[in-house]
Amino acid sequence: MECPFCNPPKEALLYEDGLIKILIDSYPAGRGHLLVVPKKHAKEWNELTREEKMAIFEGMELAMENLKKAFNPDGFNIGINLGRAAGQTVEHIHLHVIPRYEGDSKFPRGGVRKAVLDIEDENLSLKERWIKNRMSEEEIKKLKEVFELE
Repeated sequence: MECPFCNPPKEALLYEDGLIKILIDSYPAGRGHLLVVPKKHAKEWNELTREEKMAIFEGMELAMENLKKAFNPDGFNIGINLGRAAGQTVEHIHLHVIPRYEGDSKFPRGGVRKAVLDIEDENLSLKERWIKNRMSEEEIKKLKEVFELE
C-alpha cells in the first residue's frame, strides 16, 4: 500500500518545508483537524532525528496559530498514536492537531484519555460523523490563505 502521507493529494497539503508537511485529515474528528507529518517515512518515533522531532512540534505550533486565525477555536486536542495498540492506522508517524469548539461534544471532559476507555471512535465507524466534520471548500480556501501568509 502506498503511504498516504508520503504522497498526499495536492488539495490536502497546507504547508511543506524541508522536514515536515501539514495536511488536512481525511477522517476529521473535528472541523479543521490537521496532521503534522515528517517528510521522512518513519513508522516509529525513534527513527526520527532530534531535528525532525522538533520540526513536528514547530509544525504543531504553526498549525495551531493558523487555525486560530482562520476559525478561532476554543481549544485543541493534540496527540500522536504510536503503534497499532495505541490506535495508529497509518504506519507513518503523524501528530494530530484537532481544534475544539464550545458545544462540539456533549462530554468533552477527559479529552484524549477517552482513547483508553475502550470506546469505539464514532468518527471512524459512522461515516456521517467524519463527513460532517470535513471543512467546506470555502473553509479550506480560508485556511490555505492563512498558511500562505506565513
